[in-house]
Amino acid sequence: MTKRYQVLPIIQRAAQNFIGQHHRHNKPPRGDLFRCSLWCDEELVGVLMVGRPLARMLQDGLTCEVIRLCVLDGHANACSMLYARAARVARELGYNKIITYTLITEQGGSLRASGWTRENVSDGGQWSRDGRPRQLLLPEFQNLQKVRWSRTLNNNVLPSSHKEQLNKYKSVYKQ
Repeated sequence: MTKRYQVLPIIQRAAQNFIGQHHRHNKPPRGDLFRCSLWCDEELVGVLMVGRPLARMLQDGLTCEVIRLCVLDGHANACSMLYARAARVARELGYNKIITYTLITEQGGSLRASGWTRENVSDGGQWSRDGRPRQLLLPEFQNLQKVRWSRTLNNNVLPSSHKEQLNKYKSVYKQ
């Protein structure tokens, strides 16, 4: 019998719960911009969440990041389906670029298969700081190098008036 896959929207809490139960080394993110779920017949088998880039230098308003992907074992091409859908949705929303990170120990075959390019390798290390402690579920993953992958989507340019409006609202939240 052939498996029938379908990508559908999913509410944030359900995506977070799925990730909390099944992701092997990360906790669910607190927030996101959008998310997708993958169903095999009538079973939820995967979730992907997209948010703003965690690295503040990449937060240009036209770049988004896959902040979590979690797929159950035994579903070939499931990751590729979710990565491809995330890129299509981000393109339709007007983003120029979508990025994600994998551990250096992960091959990235699903990313390559869905049109992503290996962009950079980090030095490794932790997001955790004295005033902002962070911890992965499994500490052995914390200091591994990460590979940044990207996919170019559009060639939009923010008009200067748009940038001024964004900066205006950014300053309101700092007060």
